[in-house]
Amino acid sequence: MPPFDIIQAGVDNEPEIVPLMASFNHDEGITWKPDTMIPALRQLLNEPATGLVLLARDPLSGSAAGYGIVTFGFDIEYSGRDAFITELFVESSYRGRGAGRQLLDALLSTLRARGINAVHLMVRPENTPARALYESLEFRVVPRQLMTKRLNSS
Repeated sequence: MPPFDIIQAGVDNEPEIVPLMASFNHDEGITWKPDTMIPALRQLLNEPATGLVLLARDPLSGSAAGYGIVTFGFDIEYSGRDAFITELFVESSYRGRGAGRQLLDALLSTLRARGINAVHLMVRPENTPARALYESLEFRVVPRQLMTKRLNSS
């Protein structure tokens, strides 16, 4: 299969991204809340300073094969701007064909070009294929655990 077409998504791509997001949340065991998650996607697509979304398309059919979402932050430890890959998803029928690696390579290249000093992500320990991909690109487990506190009910 030829390489996937990777584009930076805009507001016009929302109809392609939303079904992938629903699948991602289902696969991750995250409750899909379209009433709050779709507006958050719209905000991200409309505010480039917040982050970005890349969309992978099948080069033959043009169908959406996967997507990646990155949000930007700032951390003294990393000497300034950092980023968090909050979602990286490939539709099941495209897995094992290089779409995840191509999306991740495109995300990392885009982040380097924007002056991002470090990038973080989370992965389930049992997701062996994803862990292998991330480790092959030199992502490493840090000796701290991520902890989260919700500040609102969304």
